[in-house]
Amino acid sequence: MYCRNCGKEIAEQAVICISCGCSPLAGKKYCQNCAAETDPSAVVCVKCGVKLATRLSAGNKSKIVAGILGILLGGLGIHRFYLGYIGIGIIQIIVTLVTFGFGAIWGFIEGILILVGTIDKDAQGRPLVD
Repeated sequence: MYCRNCGKEIAEQAVICISCGCSPLAGKKYCQNCAAETDPSAVVCVKCGVKLATRLSAGNKSKIVAGILGILLGGLGIHRFYLGYIGIGIIQIIVTLVTFGFGAIWGFIEGILILVGTIDKDAQGRPLVD
């Protein structure tokens, strides 16, 4: 197999090209145990039976981090900034200041909603990961 970016030869089961760092397997899913190509929606490899690892893209945000930020610093909108909702984060700061801190309950409740899965996407629509 050859790298689609730099054209150098790479192993069939390679996850990245050593020369240029690109992913030759873009759009495909492979078993981390036997390197067999699998269905992108598969949870278990049909060839060897091993549970397939989930690859996280660089932009995926953690549900646990967002929830904890909401519970502890929700009045400052930190969890909303973390998820990419800048406007709502600024509004939460203003509400907390205008209500002399009582508006922080808004962020606290959202932190709980994030942890239980009611709020499950970031500002770009990507699902939050555990």
